[in-house]
Amino acid sequence: GNGTLKVGLVGCGGRGTGAATNALNADPGVKITALADVFPEQVGKSLNLLAREYPGRVEVPADRQFSGFDAYQQLLKTDVDVVLLCTPPGFRPQHLKAAVEAGKHIFCEKPMAVDAVGVRSVIETSKLAKQKKLNLVGGFCYRY
Repeated sequence: GNGTLKVGLVGCGGRGTGAATNALNADPGVKITALADVFPEQVGKSLNLLAREYPGRVEVPADRQFSGFDAYQQLLKTDVDVVLLCTPPGFRPQHLKAAVEAGKHIFCEKPMAVDAVGVRSVIETSKLAKQKKLNLVGGFCYRY
């Protein structure tokens, strides 16, 4: 479209903020437009750091800052193009499935699951992503 890729971050801790930094460094057309975390203070810390380091490329008004256990669901309702899933790994199968159902392209940090039930869920969700022609990238940085 207009050359801008709108990115939303789910999980605003150190790794999530680092993944957002990686996305911003990847292309000048990337903008962070939504943040979600269980803890509101994590959203604020991540937003402050990213906005300071990337002025003009982090546009996250108060209505796109989400906290609580349903924060990821609220973020998925926004118009982001790509979602970075960087929460603790026990939540990732559930978040991954919701992101695919919402029609978002996804970067999912490793590990994608921590038990057999989660792995089976990720496999099924990956099949759905392929059917929907959505990109799903895993965070195995040393393999790229």
